[in-house]
Amino acid sequence: MVRDPSSIAMGIVLPVLLILLFGYGLSLDVREVPVAVVLEDPSPTARELAARFQLSEYFDARLLASMRQARDLMQRREIDAIVRLRPDFSRRLVIGDPAVQVLVHGIDANRARIIQGYAQGAVAGWAATTERPEVRAGPVAVQSRLWFNEAHESRYFLVPGLIVLVMTLIGAMLTALVVAREWERGTFEALFVTPVRAGEILLGKTVPYFLLGIAGLALCVLAARFLFGVPLRGSIGLLAAASALYLLVALGIGLLISSAVKSQFVASQITLLVTFLPALMLSGFLFDLRSMPAAVRAISYLLPARYYVALLQTIFLAGDVREVIVPNALVLAGMALLLLALARRATRKTLA
Repeated sequence: MVRDPSSIAMGIVLPVLLILLFGYGLSLDVREVPVAVVLEDPSPTARELAARFQLSEYFDARLLASMRQARDLMQRREIDAIVRLRPDFSRRLVIGDPAVQVLVHGIDANRARIIQGYAQGAVAGWAATTERPEVRAGPVAVQSRLWFNEAHESRYFLVPGLIVLVMTLIGAMLTALVVAREWERGTFEALFVTPVRAGEILLGKTVPYFLLGIAGLALCVLAARFLFGVPLRGSIGLLAAASALYLLVALGIGLLISSAVKSQFVASQITLLVTFLPALMLSGFLFDLRSMPAAVRAISYLLPARYYVALLQTIFLAGDVREVIVPNALVLAGMALLLLALARRATRKTLA
């Protein structure tokens, strides 16, 4: 064991790292939900209700004057809900027919249900404690509606995340294992004594798995669309382009790991630690990133799966939202260039 430091790392460092990272990072709680309160009624009563959302520990509320601005924020997913107090809110309150409209970003159906419950609780709490006599005329109705997932189907949220896991397995895990196996058998070194350059060999190892990943993506998209009924509201071209970028990132990670360790066992453990588990736990696929501590949330920005999950969920359920697609795609492109360059450099240094 002393002669094999990798065993010590796997037996001691890995468990400590996993328990700290996931213990602090994973949470099913929903707090500080970013919400826009559209105050179209300037009356004191409406302002009092808006203040209820601003003072709540469950909401991070901002006051807006127009629905158009709130819709833009929802499209960019900068907010998770819109609470709308219409111009006739006070008048309808007096006649006993008040209503508050709550629009929730529904890509994550479970989180959306929790936010709906919070909003209903905030309105009911205000109605029960306010001293204004007109509120006693009748209950305040909450008219809720989900955007982008009207059917309240959790699989609309889960299936795009599963595609991320499949692409991670094909791109990083498979590449790392296959290339590391070639290092163990010595077939890689045999290739380097030929006139073929290191970059050309790496390109030859990249292209087949890239095509394999694209084929896997096509099967996953067909299954999502026709087996699970997930709507595809964006363009298939953007979906393919975003997936190609993520696949290049995953291939770069696999090549870099296998070039550095050259052992199937160690390569598989490192790949599991740096790609699959983060893609499962810290990408926003299962757990809301905004509910995590700031340190864990900062780590999630280093994970390519975070950007791919955002891209797939947006393209599938919301459409071609440029404000979401462009920045996430640029980050993936930068990561792909960096990782492939590092993989080539690591391979060249090994030969030297």
